[in-house]
Amino acid sequence: MADAPFAQSSPHLHVREDWLALTREEVLEPDLPIVDAHHHVWDRATGRYLFDELMADIGAGHNVIASIFVQCRSMYRADGPDRMKPVGEVEFINGLAAQSASGLYGPARACVAIVGFADLMLGDEVVPVLEALKHAGNGRLRGIRNTTAWHADPAIRTNPVPPPPGMLADPRFQAGARQLARHDLSLDIWAYHTQLDEVLALARACPDTRFVLDHAGGPLGAGPYAGKRDEVMREWEAAMRRIAALPNVWLKLGGLGMPVGGWDFHLRAAPPTSAELAQAWQPYVMTCIELFGPQRCMFESNFPVDKGMFGYVSLWNAFKRLTMAMSGPERASLFSACAQEVYRIGR
Repeated sequence: MADAPFAQSSPHLHVREDWLALTREEVLEPDLPIVDAHHHVWDRATGRYLFDELMADIGAGHNVIASIFVQCRSMYRADGPDRMKPVGEVEFINGLAAQSASGLYGPARACVAIVGFADLMLGDEVVPVLEALKHAGNGRLRGIRNTTAWHADPAIRTNPVPPPPGMLADPRFQAGARQLARHDLSLDIWAYHTQLDEVLALARACPDTRFVLDHAGGPLGAGPYAGKRDEVMREWEAAMRRIAALPNVWLKLGGLGMPVGGWDFHLRAAPPTSAELAQAWQPYVMTCIELFGPQRCMFESNFPVDKGMFGYVSLWNAFKRLTMAMSGPERASLFSACAQEVYRIGR
């Protein structure tokens, strides 16, 4: 009998390999270079996604040439000051990146860029943490992300440790974000569509900082937003249009496999096909590309979080289906070049 779709005490869906195996597809356009702009690595009571699991997905048939790790509270140090404990995560991921860079596991370069965690609520006092993270990354640290996705309704939860409200508008957080520009680091932000005005204000207040908005700006479809997709779409699109007018914000397209988005693919007898995913996501993905342009958008897997709803092959096939009518340079930006530019891959 297949495992339950939800992992105990976690907002993330449980990964069911037996269920995922029920839908198999041929890889479309297997030569198209891909940089997976956003994934995680962890070992938790609710599931394991370490080097072997990551490389199995990367090696499933698509031409994934590199990947970008994004913080997820993995392998923090057990001892020392709290503000320095996240350095352990970057140390750990840098080791995985070195393992991949050996070439023994295939041509893909996993975790070639690292987005770590530093508590930006420290304001200017975050500098020693940034310096320690950069040292631990051995040249691979490219950005920082904090836990900022917040909603008052308990039905809207995507983090095992939800953040306090109002962080994005806090002057201390803004001061910390400005320090990132001085250290040549970007700021990834995961926020729901209800927080996009705060994202806009933050990006305006820190014009020298590079911002990367995760997961298509977080359009919600669960809890109080269930059955209100058209209303949410209007609010989300209006807010995204305002953010797109800022030149210091880039966008990740993905993260649409979380239940807070209102998707229920995980409840089906078999996983969705790429054609089904492309049809469901078309309004969001194409609106994002229209607003930001392909030069400021990059595709992401958000695995293993999204792996509870679909497999890696189907995911990238869906992105390929959605963009088949676009030009070669536009697709190259979406699948690899934008991520390479923003995260300075190869430099």
